[in-house]
Amino acid sequence: MLTTSKFMLILLSIIIMVRCVRSMLREHYEPETWAYIRSGRETLPVYHWENIIGSARSADLVVDKPGVRRVHAVLTRSDAGQWRVFDVFGRGGVWVNSVKVGPKGEQIFSGDVINLVGNTVRFQDIPQEKRVKLEASRATAGKRFSPALTLLELTLFQLFLLLQHALFADEAHLPAIALGFLSLIMLQWSCYNAMRIMGRSGFEVETLAFYLTTLGMSVAATSTPDDMFKQILLTIAAVALFLLNGWWLRSLKRTAAMRFPIAAAALLLLAVNVVASDAVLGARNWLELGGFSFQPSELVKVAYVYVGASTLEKLFRRRNLFGFIAFSAICVVALALIGDFGTALVFFISFLVISYMRSGSIATVFLAVSGAGLAGFLAVSARPYIAQRFASWGHVWEDVYDAGYQQTRAMSAAAAGGLFGKGAGSGWLKDIFAANTDMVFAVICEELGLIIGLCAILAMLTLAFFAVRSARNGRSSYYAIAACSAMSMLLTQLALNVFGSMDILPFTGVTFPFVSRGGTSLLSCWMLMAFIKGADTRRDASFAVRPGERLFSVGEQPEKAKGGKGKA
Repeated sequence: MLTTSKFMLILLSIIIMVRCVRSMLREHYEPETWAYIRSGRETLPVYHWENIIGSARSADLVVDKPGVRRVHAVLTRSDAGQWRVFDVFGRGGVWVNSVKVGPKGEQIFSGDVINLVGNTVRFQDIPQEKRVKLEASRATAGKRFSPALTLLELTLFQLFLLLQHALFADEAHLPAIALGFLSLIMLQWSCYNAMRIMGRSGFEVETLAFYLTTLGMSVAATSTPDDMFKQILLTIAAVALFLLNGWWLRSLKRTAAMRFPIAAAALLLLAVNVVASDAVLGARNWLELGGFSFQPSELVKVAYVYVGASTLEKLFRRRNLFGFIAFSAICVVALALIGDFGTALVFFISFLVISYMRSGSIATVFLAVSGAGLAGFLAVSARPYIAQRFASWGHVWEDVYDAGYQQTRAMSAAAAGGLFGKGAGSGWLKDIFAANTDMVFAVICEELGLIIGLCAILAMLTLAFFAVRSARNGRSSYYAIAACSAMSMLLTQLALNVFGSMDILPFTGVTFPFVSRGGTSLLSCWMLMAFIKGADTRRDASFAVRPGERLFSVGEQPEKAKGGKGKA
């Protein structure tokens, strides 16, 4: 029975990965078309809600004519379907129907003429009837690879995993473990049905997240079976927050309006962490509240992405980037003060992604990397335990009872598991300190085998490539930047956890997303998934899109879209 379950777990994992990869990365999906810019005989489709107009090849709308600057103007669309054009930095020279565009931009309507220092282009919004046809011609998400069938295969994977736990778990813990897996199965199907009720057909992002959460449930059942009820409640709360965050992202106006309060709340939470937390093994990243402990930095991750992606119609204004740099610096300094340098590195990588996507400036990124290098040198000098981790990097087998104790055990356990594993709950690494958090990849490899460990990594990589692919066709820069920065956080955590436990990178004590034991980490991972789901522009895929927005956004007036030449 054990051997059969091992082969079935591997087979089902591979099938789930193949189906999700082919559906998310191999299928061709058409971008959304919102309007057109007509320049002479050339017609340029407008695929985004924030578009740079200029002569540069990297511009969203390339107008390669004499006098047109590389970045000349910005064309934006609001939630209500209103279009505005902005003159970048006031130096390019932009007119709408012979009216010079001011600092606050100029509203435009279908048929209006935009003049770029003597070069005219005409803006053409899409009538309702044509938009209906364009939307109907786009491929529906999950059409070739049924999400329900993939979810059924995941359900079988969970049942076989529960069977393995039943073979090795104590009788006293078995009811709680069974309840945990069955609750997870009901939760994922409830989530799927909720998406179907909302008219959504794409479910690959959630399927991969549930697959990783299943491995996390297995780790909890192995290492802390007495806390299974707590794990169940945290998983339900995490999925609920995922849905809530997705609903919130439906309105970009509302999202942008809350970025300053959320930034203030994040800084306040970090300040409380700095002042009130107690040190544990050199780091003070835990807070106690009402008998429960949590990591504020995990919640701040979500706020950081939320605030950092809020560019919208102010995409081209550098002062917004400078404000974000100040916000990032305060966050990283606070994390350094509490000694959580692994999370500080996660934040920094996300900062590089956001700053580049917002500015497009390699010089800004180079300056940030230089500053981070200096800060890292000072941190190593000021914190001896960090220097010790770097000193033992690559030399853990030279001191297997002290500096290399955890990593040598992790590598030994992972090797002992082989390709197929010993069986869920039958490993010994779970008894080592922090095995279910900092070395959880080795726990998975020992109990479930290297193949499933690699499938977990593949699931994260698939989400990452999907986020980048979605960003290219994203309707708004907010969704594109948020998805890429969220995945940069999760990928950095993945690399630090896997490579750190295998002594390929310094051991930083960062969690494996979804899989490592920790309630706050699970909450933040699921909330970050909402940003990736929001960037999915496939037809009927993203819950950040109201069903009615396939034709017109809330508040858009068809007569304005058809009104011919207008004047802002």
